[in-house]
Amino acid sequence: MERKTQSGKAAILGLQHLLAMYAGAVAVPLLIGTGLGFNQEQMTYLISIDIFMCGLATFLQLIVNRFFGIGLPVVLGCAIQAVAPLILIGSNEGVGAIYGSVMASGLFVVLVSGFFSKIKRLFPPIVTGTVITVIGLTLIPVAIEKMGGGNASAANFGDKTSLLLAFVTIALIVSVQMFVKGFIRSIAVLIGLVGGSILAAVMGRIDLSTIGQAPFFHVPQPFYFGKPTFDIWSILLMIIISIVSMVESTGVYFALGDITGKKVGEEELKKGYRAEGLAVILGGIFNTFPYTGFSQNVGLVQLSGIKTRKPIYFSAAFLIILGLFPKVGALAQIIPEPVLGGGMLIMFGMVAVQGIRMLMDVDFTNDKNLLITAVSIGFGLGFNIVPTLFNQLPQTVQMFTGNGIVMSSVTAIILNLVFNGLKKDEEIIKAALIKE
Repeated sequence: MERKTQSGKAAILGLQHLLAMYAGAVAVPLLIGTGLGFNQEQMTYLISIDIFMCGLATFLQLIVNRFFGIGLPVVLGCAIQAVAPLILIGSNEGVGAIYGSVMASGLFVVLVSGFFSKIKRLFPPIVTGTVITVIGLTLIPVAIEKMGGGNASAANFGDKTSLLLAFVTIALIVSVQMFVKGFIRSIAVLIGLVGGSILAAVMGRIDLSTIGQAPFFHVPQPFYFGKPTFDIWSILLMIIISIVSMVESTGVYFALGDITGKKVGEEELKKGYRAEGLAVILGGIFNTFPYTGFSQNVGLVQLSGIKTRKPIYFSAAFLIILGLFPKVGALAQIIPEPVLGGGMLIMFGMVAVQGIRMLMDVDFTNDKNLLITAVSIGFGLGFNIVPTLFNQLPQTVQMFTGNGIVMSSVTAIILNLVFNGLKKDEEIIKAALIKE
């Protein structure tokens, strides 16, 4: 009886973890699918298989063996920083290139997992903070366009109903964050999306036909969107994004290790990176996207005080089960564009703020660091806003120069190497401690 009670509590905690990450998990396929003009059937599959693969990817991290699995209560979900690059790849090279580059980047992560401790020196806080800030700021215009209805050229763009739904959603999220504590606060975005959708339904702005048309059950299909293609520039672009995701996951692993009292050394990190790489490869095969450790779930581990993996096993199982029922995935599609835009504005803003928080560990009394950040952010935002600046260059070069995230990453890495060189991990830690 006691064992059943413990399992019941673990299942409830697992459901909490699922709810905390759900909005962030479905946001990536929603953004990429709408950005590439996928139809309802394709969107339903994309969201459902994303939910399924989040569960499978999480299992890979929970199961510890000699080859992979970090064994921490970590939840994996689609990396938000991959949205803009994947839309760019899909628009220029086709959907096949998206999944070819995803699979190749996953293989890269597996191969470099053993010596990433050396490579990660290329990504100190000044580089990762700058890149993540640019990612957040780059995505905010997407959220603004959705707040107005999704199509800035439409005659009714920014109509009163759209603005009301968007700002009510934002107000709900902010209110939950301000006045509610505990677990409910951790799912503020989900509450805002649900509340905004309910208001939209009252106003007649919800179309339930998508749910009715979705099949009741499906089995994940390899290469659902066709065979992958392997474009070298697309692959290099996704490798950069994968490295940024690895750096982000490293922070999640160390945070969870600190909370649970488990040592996270080189061997644990290596197996954690391998699990992520395997998840990314499977994502490419089943037509989803790159995965990374979800930081929002770290707070739940701290909040609940439960330091075992058992609740996360339940969470992973729930995700896999839900992913087998397309009608669950179709539910995410009924969220009106303005409501989605309101939620995305906050999520993307938080991504930018996370980058700014990372930059707080940088010594900006050093003018060189100011210059690195200024030029990198300038390139990142400027080239993204006006990609036509490079129209006279070859198309393959434009794949990089027209992507602000890539230009920001490359610029920050090069300038940091020129001005600061390769600092050892101990030096970076010591500098941060002196700063504190």
